[in-house]
Amino acid sequence: MSAALDRLLKATTLEPSLSEAEASELAGELQSLVGMHIYPRSITALQQSILALGKNALSKVLVCISNDGGVCSRIPGTESRVETADGKVTLRVCDASSEAAASLRELLPFLKPKTLGLEKSAGCGDRLGLATVGHVRAVRKSSMSPIFAQQSIRENARTGRNPQEVMDDALWGVFQEGWRDGFGADADHLKNTDDIDSCVKAGFTFYTIDPGEHVDDEANTASIEDLKTKIKALPWNDLETNWNDVLKDLGSKKIDLGSFQHEISEEQLMRATAKYGKVVAHTAKMYRHLEKAMGATPFELEMSVDETETVTTLAEHIFIAHQLKRLGVRWVSLAPRYVGDFEKGVDYIGDLKEFEESFRQHLAVSQTYGPYKLSLHSGSDKFSIYPIAGRVAGDLVHLKTAGTSYLEALRAIGKTNPALFREIARFARERYPIDKATYHVSAKLEKMPDVESLADEKLTDLLNDFHSREILHVTFGSVLHNPAFRDRFFATLRENEEVYNEMIETHFLKHLLPFDEATSRAGV
Repeated sequence: MSAALDRLLKATTLEPSLSEAEASELAGELQSLVGMHIYPRSITALQQSILALGKNALSKVLVCISNDGGVCSRIPGTESRVETADGKVTLRVCDASSEAAASLRELLPFLKPKTLGLEKSAGCGDRLGLATVGHVRAVRKSSMSPIFAQQSIRENARTGRNPQEVMDDALWGVFQEGWRDGFGADADHLKNTDDIDSCVKAGFTFYTIDPGEHVDDEANTASIEDLKTKIKALPWNDLETNWNDVLKDLGSKKIDLGSFQHEISEEQLMRATAKYGKVVAHTAKMYRHLEKAMGATPFELEMSVDETETVTTLAEHIFIAHQLKRLGVRWVSLAPRYVGDFEKGVDYIGDLKEFEESFRQHLAVSQTYGPYKLSLHSGSDKFSIYPIAGRVAGDLVHLKTAGTSYLEALRAIGKTNPALFREIARFARERYPIDKATYHVSAKLEKMPDVESLADEKLTDLLNDFHSREILHVTFGSVLHNPAFRDRFFATLRENEEVYNEMIETHFLKHLLPFDEATSRAGV
């Protein structure tokens, strides 16, 4: 037994993370002891025990070693005694299961998600449960505070996962990489209280309320008489106010937004109220349910109206923020429907100067009624706006990504298993007319390059093409549900996990670093 191993097995409190060299050397020693690969950064010493993540064939396992049992008795699994040069030690090994994850959370508090507050942050959605290692590596090289567990209820349904699995998969990635600096967990796009309850049970700390189905887009063009009818029909009891008071608070008066003032005409206020009145009522209802469900446990709320047909105007943002604040709702970020197009998996489509001016005005609202962060939903691959958002908002920005990690999984498959990639690309073409229905995308099948004409080494070029990228993006659920692909898909990624990890790290640095560079240039 080396001096380092002996020292760690005698540690009574949580030991600091090992250096890269120490961890690598100790991993080799542990590997010889337990007969499997040990991930160096996962090695954690406390209470006269060592915890680490191992890999047995394609499966991850939790390993616990102790001189006298230590914390091993609190880990589920099979126990044995292993001979070392200095005697026997207790070894317990178990699958990386939900039960084992629960045990780790109690032993290692840094594996429990936390609230992030007004720190500049990024949501790293992972539809496969395999991307967190790459996410951690990228975050380590940036100043963004991370959300490593993030998935919407819609995505859970399409991937065959549940909130607890999302939470557990993130934990194993965090543990494998030895990340101890904290992370958030986003229960994304929640539409009802049942959604909230399932995510509270799983331990999420950040809740994104999606009241999009309560937005009345017709209010943008409705006649004044129709607007009056719509306003009269609003749930005023739930809003705890009435139209006359709304008009008194916000109508035909200059609203001080710090760097400028904005006057909302009566017609603009009518349209804002008709469009978003039910949204405010629903969000307040969800917030109060969440407050009760979370009890004394800290949590954060985000409200999102990004997946709607019409842009959120400045007057509408003011209305939303004013009414939520009046109702006592507390939120950390808000995602309006910005100008331009935020299509899935591709760069921003629109006038960048117009976006910057609009974003700056929305930020003024967030600073006046909060402060709270402006959230960039469908934020994956919007490289042209990251410098703008970082420069304008500083820390008051949250980037939300999801499908881009799946696309990088396809890139890894294209590199390591081109035959499978070809099958998936053909299938995606067939499914796209159906699957695009619930997404805001504009890719055309006829403009997707022919996969049959591409050599193996050129297959991943499809992921650099606008049309094929969106087509491959929105068909993820159909691919993952298809038994012809699912097992081979995951086996390929597990067999080539470092290829995938490196692709995720490289890709996410392109997302995160522009925010650091922009705020640095702005002197924030």
